[in-house]
Order: sequence, then C-alpha cells, then structure tokens
Amino acid sequence: MKRLVLAIVLLTLIGACEETSERTMNVTGNIAGLKKGTLYLQHFQDSSLINLDSLEIKGNGNFTFTQELESPEIFYLYLDKADNNDINDRITFFGEPGNISIKTAWNTVDTNTEINGSKSHESFSKFKAMLSKFNTRDIEVFQTSLLPELKDNAKALDSLAAISQKNAIRKYQYVLNFSLNNPDSYITPYVALTEASDANPKYLDSIHNNLSQKVADSKYGKALKEYLERLNR
Repeated sequence: MKRLVLAIVLLTLIGACEETSERTMNVTGNIAGLKKGTLYLQHFQDSSLINLDSLEIKGNGNFTFTQELESPEIFYLYLDKADNNDINDRITFFGEPGNISIKTAWNTVDTNTEINGSKSHESFSKFKAMLSKFNTRDIEVFQTSLLPELKDNAKALDSLAAISQKNAIRKYQYVLNFSLNNPDSYITPYVALTEASDANPKYLDSIHNNLSQKVADSKYGKALKEYLERLNR
C-alpha cells in the first residue's frame, strides 16, 4: 500500500514539473570581466518597465534567471555596475520557454552579445539586421544632404529626398511582407506594432487575421487586436 501511495505521489510531482516546464524560461549566462554589479531581468507591463527579478553579482559574471511565461515576449537584462553610466547596459532579447544562454562582456554589454536557445530571438535578430540596413541608408542620405557643396543645389537635394522616401517605402514593404508571411512567429504582432503601427489599418487587420491561433492568443497578438479595436472606434 505504501509503495502504491509513493508511486502516485511521484507521478503527481512529475506531472506538475512537466506542466510547469512547458511555460518556464531558464536564462543562464556570463558577463565576462564583471566582478561586481546587479543584474535585473525586466519586461514591459502596462506600458511600464518593471523588474521581474534581480541578482547581485560578486566575484564572477555568472547568472541564472527562471521566469514563468504566458507566451514568448521581449525581455531585458539590465546591468547596474555602479559606473554612473546607464548607456549600453541593457540587453534586449525575445524570450520563450526553454533554456536560453546569453553571453556578453561587462564593457560591451549590448554590442558584444551572444544569445542562443530562443527560436523567436533568432527570427527577431534577422528581422532587426534587415531593418538596420534601411536605417543605415537613411543615415547615409541624411549625411550626404549636409555636405556644404549641396547646400544650394536644389536638384541634388530633391534627388536625395526622393531616395529617402523610396527607402522608407521599401522599409514599410519589408515589415508588412514579413508580418504577412510569418503568421506562426511570435515576433510578427510585435514588429507590426512597433514598426508599422501607423500603416493603413487594413494592412494591420490583414496581419492580425492571418495570425495562427497560438500567436493571436499571445501577449502581442492580443495587443495588436486591442490596438485595432481602438483604431476602429
């Protein structure tokens, strides 16, 4: 009888662990060269950036965070290393259930980062890499427009303005096409909201209607639906 009770208890515990593991995100990593500082796991909740957990680091840069998720979403690792400089101390990553590894260095926290284990983040990184090309082009055109020799050259400035406008249109097309072609990706409603919120509502509506059910039910899927409802009021 005791063996039967023990077996039932063990099966119950195993079942509970399996249920929890389906929504659990484990973030582990190392900040090379860091001897002392406080690391925060953060995310946005009701338009406010809040701390979910924190870890005081002493002696080495190893860290571990465990967080239960409703669905994949954007998280931040913020390092307060008491250097009176809040710039370049925050890592942005698309978190999801499972084991995620993040490695960086104390003096290049947000520029020298290696993130593995999140398929959503892999897609997000590729998306951002493409966007950066459009943004770089914008900067190049703007810098060219500031050249002294073009100050009074209306034709050249008009040409640069046309190039800038064409680049903006291509950027929008990329965001919208990406969103329509990736209905199963959790990053789709997020990029639609952050990069194309001022697009024609009919395009955003098409993106939302095209989402798979699991993505539509996610944090950003619901946010996109709420945004469209506000637009249609």
